[in-house]
Amino acid sequence: MDTIQLLSDKLRYVGVTVNNPLHISVEPGVTVVMGPNGSGKSTFGRIIEKGWNIMTNSISAGGEKPVIKFIEFSDIHSLSGCHVEYYQQRHEATMNDEVPTVAEIMGENVNSDRWRNLCSRLRLEGVESKKVNYLSSGELRKLLIINMMFQHPDMLIIDNPYIGLDAVSRGLLDEALAEISTGGTSIMLLLCNPGEIPDCTDQVIPMKNLTLGEPVECRGNAAALRESMMTLMDYAVDLERVPKSPKEKTAHEVTVELHGCNVSYGDRKIIENESWLIKQGECWALAGPNGSGKSVLLSLIYADNPQAYSNDITLFDRRRGSGESIWDIKRRIGYVSPEMHLYFRFEGVVRDVVAQGLRSTTGNYGLISRAAAEEAMAWLSLFHLEHLAEMRYSTLSTGEQRLVLIARTLIKHPDLLILDEPLHGLDAARKRSVRAVINTIVRRDAPTLIYVTHFLPEVPECVTKTKTLKKLKNA
Repeated sequence: MDTIQLLSDKLRYVGVTVNNPLHISVEPGVTVVMGPNGSGKSTFGRIIEKGWNIMTNSISAGGEKPVIKFIEFSDIHSLSGCHVEYYQQRHEATMNDEVPTVAEIMGENVNSDRWRNLCSRLRLEGVESKKVNYLSSGELRKLLIINMMFQHPDMLIIDNPYIGLDAVSRGLLDEALAEISTGGTSIMLLLCNPGEIPDCTDQVIPMKNLTLGEPVECRGNAAALRESMMTLMDYAVDLERVPKSPKEKTAHEVTVELHGCNVSYGDRKIIENESWLIKQGECWALAGPNGSGKSVLLSLIYADNPQAYSNDITLFDRRRGSGESIWDIKRRIGYVSPEMHLYFRFEGVVRDVVAQGLRSTTGNYGLISRAAAEEAMAWLSLFHLEHLAEMRYSTLSTGEQRLVLIARTLIKHPDLLILDEPLHGLDAARKRSVRAVINTIVRRDAPTLIYVTHFLPEVPECVTKTKTLKKLKNA
């Protein structure tokens, strides 16, 4: 691929303008576009992919436009050709007859040596028989990357490729990206965390406030750039403003007790003979590699999985199936996860998304009271999102959406907080700030906490216990 020259002072795409005062160029090889949440990285990526024929954008590559492909997490819907209608459907076997398997999506590719080689490199072996909505967030990202590799693009643009990947998978992805680049396909990574800049990077383009900065050559200098690019991240929250719960906590001794739990779909065992005791006020990390069943285990606790009724589960001192409703359980639990983000569809405004967290449902039911709206604004203000309150949720960047969903979870002041990779898609400064908010809430209000992450430095200091799952051979 030839150098892409961006000759316009302003580059536009779908009503958003990116400033380009230096008329920068994107060189062949591996390019990282680095900037905080909301800085315009995804818009810039779309401009590189699709914005060549817009009259105001002067873009040149010395000849014909190269073949450019863009990957983001939500692309799994278009890849599979179907939409799972609601989040809980992932765990209901009888509701998934129309959801395709990976083999059905990928067709003859799964029989090729290239498929086997790519799956081996990214530790995705044996995935062919899985239905796509049973894949973990890390597995979904790997599948999307492999699918695009079969299309042999001149440039591959990947939005936040590392989120959802465990440490081993991150290293394998770095190796795969270096190999792809060496083979003649240029790579553009849209990143919001300087620590993720891979060693194979050739140049870094900084972005802030919808403005492109001067590209910095990176070859052999990734470590120094990981440190210097932290200056782009200048976000912090006032912990004195973390809203307090207006309600009294409900006393109990055991928050969660799982005894010999099993979950399987057909011949595939996901969870086998797992037990776990969590007492009120304890803070646990839930660990394990991609595909080890962490989200499935949490679905038993959050009453999303029908197989909970065939297992020995106690929640808030009460045995499951003894007369409580699903909503009795959900009322006391706050939950956010990458999968919930993926399947969350709401066309309302941001303030209402947060306010509806006070309810036990994920849909848009009923009017928002003035008190709920005011409480939602307090959380939006804490996270510096008040200027987005009247904007539609769907128009926000991925990182901004994640902050909104975190606020939606915390506004509930639940007895049990389940935070499954809550910092996905957040830049380094926002990760640090959200982690500080979690520590503050735990110290002040003493909820029980289950925290999932593949990256140990992201675990809040309040976490003192760890539960580790192993991936089953046929999972």
